[in-house]
Amino acid sequence: MIAFLLRRGVLLLLTVWAVFTVTFFLMRAVPGGPFDVERAPPPAVERAIAAKYHLDDPLMKQYFDQLGSALCGDLGPSYRLVDYRVAEVIAEGLPRSLILGGLALIVALVLGIGAGLAAAVRPRSALDTLVMSASSLGLALPNFVIAAALVILCSFVLRILPAAGWGGARHLVLPTLCLALPYAAAVARLVRTGLLEACAEDWFRTARAKGLSRLEALCGHAMRPGLIPVVSFLGPAAAGILTGSLVIEQVFAIPGLGSHFVQSALHRDYPLSMGVVLLYTVLVGTLNIGADLAIRLLDPRTGEIE
Repeated sequence: MIAFLLRRGVLLLLTVWAVFTVTFFLMRAVPGGPFDVERAPPPAVERAIAAKYHLDDPLMKQYFDQLGSALCGDLGPSYRLVDYRVAEVIAEGLPRSLILGGLALIVALVLGIGAGLAAAVRPRSALDTLVMSASSLGLALPNFVIAAALVILCSFVLRILPAAGWGGARHLVLPTLCLALPYAAAVARLVRTGLLEACAEDWFRTARAKGLSRLEALCGHAMRPGLIPVVSFLGPAAAGILTGSLVIEQVFAIPGLGSHFVQSALHRDYPLSMGVVLLYTVLVGTLNIGADLAIRLLDPRTGEIE
C-alpha cells in the first residue's frame, strides 16, 4: 500500500506541475492583461504597475518565479482584490465551497442508493420504471436548468426558500439539490445495475434459499459488491460537484471559491486563477486516490496494492 500511495503521489505531483505549466502559458496567451481598462493610464503608471507585480520580467522568469512561489504555498497578492493575498482569498472561500460540495455529495449518495435499491427490489415494476425515468431526466438536464426550475417553484411560486444568498441552512437547500440531483441519478442507475448483477450469483440464490426476503438478501449480501461501481464513480462525481459548484455559486450568489475563480478569470487575475486551478487539481487527484483505496477495501480481488 505504501508503494501504491508513493506512486500515485508522484503522479499527482506531475499532474499538478503539468496543469500549472499549461495554465500559466494559456492565461498569458489570451489577449488583454490584468490591468487593462477602457481608459488607459499614463505610460509611467503602466510601467510602475508592471514593475510592482513583475509583469515586465521575461516570460520564463515569471514562470519560474511563480512556480517557486507555488512550491512554497504562496502565490503572492491578488491583482484585483487589493490588500489580499491569494492564500487569504482561498482560505475565505474554500470552506463555503466545501460545505456546499460535501452536502451535495451526501445527498446524492443517500438519494441515489435509496432509489437504486428500491428499483432493484422490484425490477421491471412501475417503481423501477419511475426510478429509471427520473434518473434519465436528471442526467439529461444540466444543473443550471434544474436551478432555474427550483428557484421558480420554491422561491417565486411556493415562497418557501430564498432564491439566493448565503446565510442559514435554508440558503443551502436549493444549491445543494441542484448540485446533487444529476449525480443522484447516476448513482441510482449504478446501484440498480450492480445489485441486479449480484442477484444472478450463486451465493445470492443460496441466501434466498435460506429463507431471506429479496430486500434482506440485497441489503445483507449484495450491497457490498453492488456498491463497487458507486465507489469507482465517487472520484469523478466529487470532481464534477466541485467544478459544477462554479456555476451554482454564481447562480445563487454564494461567496465561495467558485465565484472568486470566475471573477479572477474575467479580470485576468493570474495569481488567484492559478491558485484556484491548482487547488482543484489537488482535490480531484486526492479524491481519486481515496476512491481507489475504497474499492480495494470493498473487493480485495481487484488486486494487491503494492
